[in-house]
Amino acid sequence: MTRFRTVDLLVTVVIGAAFGVAFLGYGQLYTLIGPLTTAFKPAEGLLAGIWFLPAVLAALIVRKPGAALLAEMIAAVLSMLLGSQWGWGTAISGLMQGGGVELVFLAFRYRRFTLPVAILGGMASALLEWGWEKFAYYQEMSWTFSFIMLAFFLLSGALLCGTLGWAATRALAATGALDAMPAGREHAARLRAAEEHATPTAPADPGSRRTESGRFRA
Repeated sequence: MTRFRTVDLLVTVVIGAAFGVAFLGYGQLYTLIGPLTTAFKPAEGLLAGIWFLPAVLAALIVRKPGAALLAEMIAAVLSMLLGSQWGWGTAISGLMQGGGVELVFLAFRYRRFTLPVAILGGMASALLEWGWEKFAYYQEMSWTFSFIMLAFFLLSGALLCGTLGWAATRALAATGALDAMPAGREHAARLRAAEEHATPTAPADPGSRRTESGRFRA
């Protein structure tokens, strides 16, 4: 359970690298909506959940201790190296975001990979990231606005990270892309169980009767 296979490591790295590049574009969204959030800065918290997504995806797909943190750190460091506007703080954010998800799956001993656990992971990530951003970027923000931002962070973590990550994992598994991963094998097991449940048992011929030897005859 704890040992990474080559494919586990490869998938984790791919998730992190893909999001590291995508985060550059997502970061520009904050610049675009800047004029809209100037009057109510806490609203930026509604966008936060996407930043935590690599960690939840890696946890749900790879299902190995450390996968969530590794994927998130790869995404954060790559984004930083490619020119993220938050500089070195991006790496700290990666640690907070990946660490939050990792702690939740650790609490369930890496045995439960359900929607509620994914949502809790997104919310834990949101809580830690909010704490870091309050310290690093929003020290002058009033505590009233800070707690409103926390509520938005938690909501976004639950929906854009936990729920979206869980749905994306199931969608990928349905395509067969995750057949080599635990998430793919779980999907295949669900399909087999559904097929077995849907297959009706042929009823015995009411016109037949069992002989003493146990055989049926008309």
